[in-house]
Amino acid sequence: MEDSTSAGVTKSYHGAAIVASYYGHYKTIDLLINKGADVNVQGGYYGTALQAASSKGHKDIAELLINTGANVNVRGGHYGTALQIASLNGHKDIAELLINKGADVNAQGGYYGTALQAASSEGHKDIAELLISKGANVNVHGGHYGTALQAASSNSHKDIAELLINKGADVTVQGGVYGTAIQAARLFNHNDIVELLLGNGTTAETPSQTSVLKQIFG
Repeated sequence: MEDSTSAGVTKSYHGAAIVASYYGHYKTIDLLINKGADVNVQGGYYGTALQAASSKGHKDIAELLINTGANVNVRGGHYGTALQIASLNGHKDIAELLINKGADVNAQGGYYGTALQAASSEGHKDIAELLISKGANVNVHGGHYGTALQAASSNSHKDIAELLINKGADVTVQGGVYGTAIQAARLFNHNDIVELLLGNGTTAETPSQTSVLKQIFG
């Protein structure tokens, strides 16, 4: 019997190809493709079959989908792109595959805005380094956190914050849910990151900014 979580995931999908890709059913997706399934069909939480496979780390299915016509840069679903969800979930092998097949490392959209912001929010330094080495812009604005530096700062990933700063991240840029990187770090008492940011050109937030954050987050 399918558990409630699996049932909920299945219900949120549109298209058997997306469902099969999410669950890692290689033979099923291969059969569906041979029967004419559209590998670029869009719908549901993950947007496409390639996003679904990338989210769960099913590299064999991701390769199959790409080899049979899946567009690595299709945007849609909660996470925007396959590269963003692979980066969020720490699947470096899939991120490398997608990039090698032409995925845009600066594509914007989805909850985290960019793949770099997604990787930074979850502390995947190896993927952040990969993305930057392939041309990811450390100062792209957008998504929940506004910037990759704010994502790293709010989640206490000092190593990634250092990486981003060393690669030219603007420590004073404003945007996103917390306003600035230092506001995010202060809000969650990440004092080591506060010191890092202060040592690299940012200034402490004003009292008015602090009070607004406290009103929002308690």
